[in-house]
Amino acid sequence: TEDVYKGWEFEVVPGEAAVCLRPITRRGSVRIAEYAFRLAEERGGRRKVTAVHKANVMRVTDGLFSRACREVASRHPSVSFEEMYVDACAMQLIRRPEEFDVIVTTNMFGDILSDEAAAVVGGLGLAPAANIGEGRAVFEPVHGSAPKHAGRGVANPCATILAAKMMLEWLGEREAAAKLEAAVMEALRAGEHLTPDLGGRASTMELAEDVARRLLT
Repeated sequence: TEDVYKGWEFEVVPGEAAVCLRPITRRGSVRIAEYAFRLAEERGGRRKVTAVHKANVMRVTDGLFSRACREVASRHPSVSFEEMYVDACAMQLIRRPEEFDVIVTTNMFGDILSDEAAAVVGGLGLAPAANIGEGRAVFEPVHGSAPKHAGRGVANPCATILAAKMMLEWLGEREAAAKLEAAVMEALRAGEHLTPDLGGRASTMELAEDVARRLLT
């Protein structure tokens, strides 16, 4: 973890001025860029990586990140590569989301853009997330534990189910992952048991059971 989420904040003048230090390393930037290009290669599709930064303002830190991405891009000629400022990316995610394939960016920008992208596809209840390291990974819904919905039976289970699908892919169980994703898509298209965030009245378990039935048939 790098960027401001791994940084240091302190007050220069208590109650009046504060400073945040933002660590960005070449090693960390190359590592995440390599993963982005491998992902674009492995999953087919558009085979395109977009490096998102703000190097026109943060010339040192984002400059280091963007140079690392260009370096990695030179080693993956079969993958299309482009760079985009984060504000332009935020706009294009809404206007033309189909133009993107894999976005690689720093921690804070990625946190913000991923929630925006989730809204484009229907909300946080449909968006899975993965924290992938070297040999280990954690999969979860983008919205996290959502404690405000605990025990109410109104949370959309699809993000959690799709996180399991991502886990299966990471484990190499691609056939099982495809079946699980297909069951979710069928349930959403049928629209018989949609949770309130999708305009329906079904409970968490009703939608989850609908997905399970379609998976088993």
